[in-house]
Amino acid sequence: MWNELSPGLVSTQQNNGFLPGEPNPAEVSLVEEGSIAEELGFEPGDKLISINGVRPRDLIDYQYLLAEEELCLEVVDSKGVFHTVQFEKDPDNNLGLVFTEALFDGLIQCNNKCPFCFIDQQPTGKRKSLYLKDDDYRLSFLYGSYLTLTNLTKKDWDRIESQRLSPLFVSVHATDPDLRTSLLQNPRAALLPNQLKWFDERDLQIHAQVVVCPGLNDGDALEKTLRDLARFGNGDWPAVLSIAVVPVGLTRFRPKADGLLPVSPKCAREVISQVEKIQQELQVSLGTRLVWLSDEWYLIAGQMLPARSAYEDLPQQENGVGSIRAFLESMKEATDYLPKKLVMPRTCSWVVGKLVEEALEPVCARLNSINGLQLRLFGLPSCYWGQEQVVTGLLTGQDLIQGLKQADLGEELLLPKVMLRHDKPVFLDDMTLNELQESLKVPIRIVNGAADIVSAAIGVVGKTS
Repeated sequence: MWNELSPGLVSTQQNNGFLPGEPNPAEVSLVEEGSIAEELGFEPGDKLISINGVRPRDLIDYQYLLAEEELCLEVVDSKGVFHTVQFEKDPDNNLGLVFTEALFDGLIQCNNKCPFCFIDQQPTGKRKSLYLKDDDYRLSFLYGSYLTLTNLTKKDWDRIESQRLSPLFVSVHATDPDLRTSLLQNPRAALLPNQLKWFDERDLQIHAQVVVCPGLNDGDALEKTLRDLARFGNGDWPAVLSIAVVPVGLTRFRPKADGLLPVSPKCAREVISQVEKIQQELQVSLGTRLVWLSDEWYLIAGQMLPARSAYEDLPQQENGVGSIRAFLESMKEATDYLPKKLVMPRTCSWVVGKLVEEALEPVCARLNSINGLQLRLFGLPSCYWGQEQVVTGLLTGQDLIQGLKQADLGEELLLPKVMLRHDKPVFLDDMTLNELQESLKVPIRIVNGAADIVSAAIGVVGKTS
């Protein structure tokens, strides 16, 4: 499921630093069973104010402050009563608290105006959290979200260095200062070359991303970007750990005069040829391919995906680089010992984005070799976004209704978890899972991962929606 930030927590950080004010208390959402926090009497709704007199700004500060053996916590419980809690613990032991937010002083938002920004390519009128532009270095460190480095203050840079917040995930797009300034529509984007040197001099590291916009940063510009980044990819402690090349995603809601072009099969083939040549050179000079293409390039081009080994240790799998190969590998393991026959015949359906349908057809065929099982694979486009070739995670409730309403879905619909918000059963268009089920008139089972899909397909008892 995709993570979604709270619209109520927006940082007061400006270009000149933080405005006066303390971080909000950290509100507890869950107390782990058998944890130190449970023994101390913590409950959901309690608010942690400070640790040893210091108010944590986020989960990073919280973990740093917990490293002490003697702790004094200031807490306000759910009834508004103030408590001081003093105790000793092993420095390596966690308290067992889960908070409603990762950031206690608010989200640092993006100050760029990229025409290809997906946030700006959404329809109006949806929940506020969908329009938050995350460009926060702390979320990059904690969860691998991408940032541009254009809104960091001196305090931020000092903190990254002192707390060793590495690796970070950086949207580069171009290393040429003028071109990057144009792409991000922000003069601070030109500082990237010096920022790369800053990481290198301090033995701090990044994973880089390049979103390719045909006619803007492809061709010679892409060549320069990848080779510039590769210069920081050598040595015992390389500043650049990996580079992902991703195609721009365009929706029907974007301004029509933005000058952006979608990635065509011809463009995809050209980029694949260009990047694979650079990969071969870097494999010889650095001992790693360093730069990888997201799976979408090969699917758009109609070409075979590289072998699993070509992705090495999958450094950018969450960015769609090698994710299909990794999934197919997991599916192979999960289907090593399939039953030859089902005791009770079963018909069910599995829905995915149209972009990955062809790659998953062999998986479906293997499961359908079981006597008594009929698994129907539906690869859907997204009329909501206006995309024929769409990844599974972007399918909305409206897309599912439009694509499956007239279909025979069998006894159950298997729905990938990646379509839903992380904390609520709701799609990107605000449709709820219950609303979808009522419309399709079929039980829905949420599936997450290869083993879960196989178990659900053959009818292993589990929870539905």
